[in-house]
Amino acid sequence: MEHQHIIKSFDKELGEIDSMILQMGGLVEVQISESVKALYKRDIDLAAKVRADDKQVDLFESKIDESTLRTLALRQPMAEDLRHIICALKVANNLERIGDYAKNIAKRTQVIAESGSVGTSEKTIRRMGKMAQEMVSDALNAYIGKDLKMAEELRIRDEDIDNMHNTLFRELLTYMMEDPRNITPCMHMLFIAKNLERIGDHATAIAEQIFYLITGALPDEERPKSDKTSQMSAEMED
Repeated sequence: MEHQHIIKSFDKELGEIDSMILQMGGLVEVQISESVKALYKRDIDLAAKVRADDKQVDLFESKIDESTLRTLALRQPMAEDLRHIICALKVANNLERIGDYAKNIAKRTQVIAESGSVGTSEKTIRRMGKMAQEMVSDALNAYIGKDLKMAEELRIRDEDIDNMHNTLFRELLTYMMEDPRNITPCMHMLFIAKNLERIGDHATAIAEQIFYLITGALPDEERPKSDKTSQMSAEMED
């Protein structure tokens, strides 16, 4: 009877950790959506909200860290249970980084609001933002459902957002060479696109952790990667 009670208590703790991850992930999804919306709507107030919400994302990560470390110390889990705890820690860390990238996008809204549109870049950013948000949502669903097939599909889909980033990179470079007045807005759009590309990378990292959770090992094959601008900093800001 006591053994069953311990198992039920442990399962409850894992459930509470997963619940916090879902809440954190939901907030991060909203951040991505609102940061891109603030950009094309030139909505400074919405951008400020995204930046303020990042504190809540950080708080969720701290709570998940505390809960997982406490569970490790008290339960000393083994095998899949141990992998579950480690995976939860890594998923929370990836979500926190995604929130940072959304915050960085929001920080550039003011500059973009003061400049005109450059080519079709904003349409591409909107498509990239939607794709990045969907990847984060699917990564969370795969994590909760322990869906290995969905996790593998996410690794492949990351190449799509890389290709969009590469295309936009070339387009914006052309505009900058044609007219020096385009340099400032184009550089900001390049950093925004890079932030979205990195969000896709972190969603894919979550998918790879699902492999570890289920199989005990990371994927053998290196995931497809088409980003040709890896030397460009995504500029992680405080």
